[in-house]
Amino acid sequence: MNKFSRTVSSPATRRTVDEITGGRRLRRTRKADWSRRLVRENHLTVDDLIWPLFLMEGENRQEPLDAMPGVMRHTVDQAVRQAERAARLGIPAIATFPNIDPARRDETGSHSLDPDNLINRASRAIKEAVPEIGIITDVALDPFTSHGHDGILRDGEIVNDETVAQIAVAAVGQAAAGADIIAPSDMMDGRIGAIRDALDQNGFQNVAIMSYATKFASAFYGPYREAIGTGGLLKGDKKSYYIDPANTDEALREAEQDLLEGADMLMVKPGLPYLDIVHRLKDTFAVPTFAYQVSGEYAMIRAAAANGWIDGERAMIESLLAFKRAGCDGILTYFAPEMAELL
Repeated sequence: MNKFSRTVSSPATRRTVDEITGGRRLRRTRKADWSRRLVRENHLTVDDLIWPLFLMEGENRQEPLDAMPGVMRHTVDQAVRQAERAARLGIPAIATFPNIDPARRDETGSHSLDPDNLINRASRAIKEAVPEIGIITDVALDPFTSHGHDGILRDGEIVNDETVAQIAVAAVGQAAAGADIIAPSDMMDGRIGAIRDALDQNGFQNVAIMSYATKFASAFYGPYREAIGTGGLLKGDKKSYYIDPANTDEALREAEQDLLEGADMLMVKPGLPYLDIVHRLKDTFAVPTFAYQVSGEYAMIRAAAANGWIDGERAMIESLLAFKRAGCDGILTYFAPEMAELL
């Protein structure tokens, strides 16, 4: 017998499957569609969906985004039509992101304070036409700055405190225009407390804050930056204020700080590469927890499906279920209307 030979048990001495498993046959509940549905642990419903909408100036126009097939920029009147569609589908809320005219961008993002900027005009129009749908707005300055950063740039540095003061004022303007939830994505220290104070002092105690508590310095944001027109503007990178993708404990510290300052909900961004963060946040804090299935995630699924490499619909559903399994209470996803129609 050489060293590669093995003794093979005869059928008479080999244990049966029932002996090996103790009679526990886990496949019994998988045998049919009805039984799989009966024992399914996580369920995706339309109530889990938030639809991000991109805005642009003009009237009665839509522009397709090359890197995000099926996603458009909308003028305000068309954004209203999309909000009406979302309401018909039962989607609870939309999140708006503007592509600001380059002529209105400057070093400090001052146009963010204009009561009639694109975000605020869209909020007023949508709330008037579709009062029952939730509106979520972001007060980060990157759509408004000439350099593409989320804050005010001074001598090559994103200055924290001056940025916080400005976005707190911008948040009040967004609430006055009809935003139901302020969702700051800038990752400046102290922004949640400053926004909460500003909202409360101006009579907007019922406007909630969904903090982008754990926003990572990710490679998955590229198509989004095309959508809001900042891709070619960015000077340097955002690593000095976004979280290092290697860190999890730091993400928990960020989330805890935001909750202490008054955040009502937490968000993880990006989504699928950070499901471990979703799970840790939900397990640790037990507060409403959301994730953003960002543009790069969406684009990868669409591109692979377009090339016939994956079943796009199944991949979409599976990816959204993964968020629920990790602990998400809701998902910001560009698939929202398509998924809502299926549901």
